[in-house]
Amino acid sequence: MDARNAKSGEVSAGSVIFSRLKTLGVDYVFANSGTDFPPIIEGLAEAAASGIALPQAITIPHEHAALGMAHGYYFLTGRAQAVMLHTNVGLANGAIGALNAATDHVPMVLMSGRTPTVERGRFGARTVPIGWGQEMRDQTALVREAVKWDYELRFPEQIAEILDRGHAIANSTPKGPVYISLPREVLSEQIDAGGIAEAPLMAPAVAEASAAAIDMAADWLLSARNPVIFVQRGAGDDAGFAALSALAMEFAIPVVHYWATQIGIPTDHAMFAGGNPEPWLSEADVILVIDALAPWAPDLQNPRDDAKVIQLGPNPLFSRFPVRNFRSDLSIASETSMGIVALLSALRARRDPDPEGRAARRATVEGRTSGLRHQVIASAEGETGPVMSKAHVSLELSKAIAGRQATVLSELGCPLAPMTLDHAQAWYQEPHSGGLGWSLPCAMGMKLAKPERLIIATLGDGSYMFANPVACHQIMEAYDIPVLILVLNNAEWGAVRQSVTMLYPDGYAAKANQMPLTGLSPSPDFTKVAEASNAWARKVTERGDLAAALQAAITEVMDNKRTALLDIRVA
Repeated sequence: MDARNAKSGEVSAGSVIFSRLKTLGVDYVFANSGTDFPPIIEGLAEAAASGIALPQAITIPHEHAALGMAHGYYFLTGRAQAVMLHTNVGLANGAIGALNAATDHVPMVLMSGRTPTVERGRFGARTVPIGWGQEMRDQTALVREAVKWDYELRFPEQIAEILDRGHAIANSTPKGPVYISLPREVLSEQIDAGGIAEAPLMAPAVAEASAAAIDMAADWLLSARNPVIFVQRGAGDDAGFAALSALAMEFAIPVVHYWATQIGIPTDHAMFAGGNPEPWLSEADVILVIDALAPWAPDLQNPRDDAKVIQLGPNPLFSRFPVRNFRSDLSIASETSMGIVALLSALRARRDPDPEGRAARRATVEGRTSGLRHQVIASAEGETGPVMSKAHVSLELSKAIAGRQATVLSELGCPLAPMTLDHAQAWYQEPHSGGLGWSLPCAMGMKLAKPERLIIATLGDGSYMFANPVACHQIMEAYDIPVLILVLNNAEWGAVRQSVTMLYPDGYAAKANQMPLTGLSPSPDFTKVAEASNAWARKVTERGDLAAALQAAITEVMDNKRTALLDIRVA
């Protein structure tokens, strides 16, 4: 039906999407528009003109940034956001971000337009050649393995119910993205908007651990002589972080952070055992794995045959991944924080069978962890020579943000080990899906969520290029999202080099003057990329200049409300 022939009281279907998302608690729609968007854009303007409360629509010049910003916004708020992309090509550009969100259990409502089915005779039919060129038999196949649920909108009157269902599924345990395809001619129709602000049709399903499973885990841990905890994706939230910190200390259990994407306890905690599974794993008789996709590398380390392994998390067996064969003698499905809090309560309710032995173990573990931490910091602090290591930059950054409420992201940037971090939202590393270019837009989403917080994206030079930095800097300037960016620049794919030398330590590639397929020289002048969008930018090549440069950059971000970038030369 032509919009000019709408009945009284009807609105365009495109306008209903935004108002319903607002009802569901969505604050932002990160959108990259295309020729399928006329009913969406017209509907957005129509709703705004009517004074209807809407989420803020953010114009994003590259789809990867849209997914990354929704990812970061969720991390700091716990609220799922919406992303709207352009047909199959936009969805293809966003697919990496969908994979990252799925791996990190980040809920979001991902939508994209779909080229019109009809060629003529219906309002919204194909009008330009790309209406033919962008058609696919199965557009959803681009993201189906990354989403929990998908649907193509058939009729405009479905909009509220389908959004409600998608939002509830996205926020159900285990959380993750969902996808809705939006054909243009469907959104071009008119519908009655009555009831669009009614309460959501359904609530998310949240998993809580059974009392019996928690009791069994508590009994195993309390009777263990050498228990250990492996944490990879943090403790869920502030309550989980506090509970895990208390549990580890009270019951003398070291906490290993192997390839951690978030921290579960403070890095200067007496039970913080660093990132190396050994010797903790081979000594352990009871192992608690908390939301860890790959808690150790089975080709290198393995638990004792007689050890008991507990896997706890939103999806303790990680069913989305075809091959993940870590042992699980007790599998506990629970939102992470809820499970940890329940486990701490159960442990405290029990009588300690060996308090003297536990005290002795606490002292032993603390001595070992203290020695490990001292060694890492001393190594980073005692460096000499003309070129800095990433560890040295990490230590200097840790000193620069001491006493501030800050969040650090690392995508092949600053390593965790030398840093002193003390809260649940202090540290985020790239998802194990490895979709590069994640950290910068994720940091932007975080800053949008918490404007008063210092957000720092640290990343390698290759990752910075993957982030589509021109698009990201344009967004930061347009929406006043000042982020501190540290590019740790070694002019190569350092992670690829490390992977090659791990498999072939004495091979030809390791001995070559220039390892094939790893070099990124000559390195672009990243400061000019940043300055093109009014950011403050400096190069740092000398070790002695780093501390002052960090302080100047922080001042620009926090006092002058301006994005700052440091291009730091590292070994």
